[in-house]
Amino acid sequence: MNKQEVSINPSIMCADLCNLEKSIREIEKEGISTLHIDVIDGYFSPSMPLGIGTIKQLRKITDMDFDVHIMSNNNEFFIKEMLDIGVQQITFHCESSTHIDRLLKLIRKNEVKAGLALNPATSLNDLDYVLPLCDTVMLMLMNPGFAADKNEKQVAYAEKKVKDLYKLIKDRGLNTNIEVDGRVSLEVIPKLVKSGANILVAGSTSLFRSGRSIAENKVIMEEGIMEGLKLREE
Repeated sequence: MNKQEVSINPSIMCADLCNLEKSIREIEKEGISTLHIDVIDGYFSPSMPLGIGTIKQLRKITDMDFDVHIMSNNNEFFIKEMLDIGVQQITFHCESSTHIDRLLKLIRKNEVKAGLALNPATSLNDLDYVLPLCDTVMLMLMNPGFAADKNEKQVAYAEKKVKDLYKLIKDRGLNTNIEVDGRVSLEVIPKLVKSGANILVAGSTSLFRSGRSIAENKVIMEEGIMEGLKLREE
């Protein structure tokens, strides 16, 4: 295994929001190909970092893949908006979706990767019938939208939940990606990768960690990924 099998997806909401183009250029310089973008309606989650208009402008200035995470009570509206913009993956929450199957198929028929996101306390049982339709399952490791609260910590069962999902995917003969989001820090990356995570949403506790450059933090992340992959093989 190698570190390329695990993707680092920088969360743009953790970058310099007053200088978004500069931030994207810094990320591109490090050879990172995918940008994680949170779309939040202010109701499902108490935050609203980027509007649709801003995401449209971002699409004009970079060829990076857009990994969009929708946190909304009206998923279909935002899914259609993101499809119009031209993104590469859309993940939405099962907790706010009445017609999960329909929305996953809507995304996939537009040749965009489809993902389902689960809040920390949401059971993996919710995936029973729709897992084959998911290119990615995103496990939230802290309650979404509360990242600005420095006292909000990653849930204690984060590693176990990733392990359980990895086993479920393998037992069913699928190749579904496991994306992890929420305090994916430099310290916990080896454990999360060992447990089966292969997409890491990188934020203020990893790639954008203060005191070091993005380049320096990326090296540390890659070291953690390699450690995790070695542990997974054992």
